[in-house]
Amino acid sequence: MDDINRPAAEVFEAARTRRSIRAYRPDPVPPQLLRGIVELGRHAPSGSNIQPWQVHVLTGATLRRVGQAIQAAFLNDEPGHKRDYDYYTDPVFEPYLARRRACGWGLYGTLGIGKGDHEKSKAYRAQNYVFFGAPAGLIFTIDRKLEKGSWLDYGMFLQTLMLAARAKGLHTCAEASIASYPDIVRRELGLGEDRVVICGMAMGYADGAAVVNRFQPERIALEQYATFLY
Repeated sequence: MDDINRPAAEVFEAARTRRSIRAYRPDPVPPQLLRGIVELGRHAPSGSNIQPWQVHVLTGATLRRVGQAIQAAFLNDEPGHKRDYDYYTDPVFEPYLARRRACGWGLYGTLGIGKGDHEKSKAYRAQNYVFFGAPAGLIFTIDRKLEKGSWLDYGMFLQTLMLAARAKGLHTCAEASIASYPDIVRRELGLGEDRVVICGMAMGYADGAAVVNRFQPERIALEQYATFLY
């Protein structure tokens, strides 16, 4: 077993070893394991226990069909696609802009993609839409009428699944990019306009030999975000 896929022994290790993995081995995730990870999400907290999450778990032919439909729209520059919500402010401001740029430049630098190399950049970005070749892809939606509190709850649901995956020797990558094509997602999954596409998630066994999986963005220090009052 690759060391990168060693199961996390406890929650602190799961949180520390969870990172965005962008290349996967083709090995399928056993169906019962996949089901167990998603089922653990039932225990995530939510305000007044309304449990706002709905997730579609894709594998096999369905995963390929949905991913290829989104990827084709991206590669062909199809017009008219827009997220159901704004993920970032416009413009992004400091200190968040610097962090975002450092992440993007660091990732592209790891891949040997230089600034201004739009052809290689687009080719790499296209891998987002086929879930980086992971054997499982998850798509998360929420009722359009729900408010910000339920979106906060949803974040805890997503993190529960990601930590559970690490505990079982799997890795993930949460993908806001999937939400850039909500109409395609709704069409392919038979969903109504009442469902907002929040994000996707790749899940599987990390390819330990892939260069892209060496990239880890820096985290800000505890003192930069926490205040302890005594």
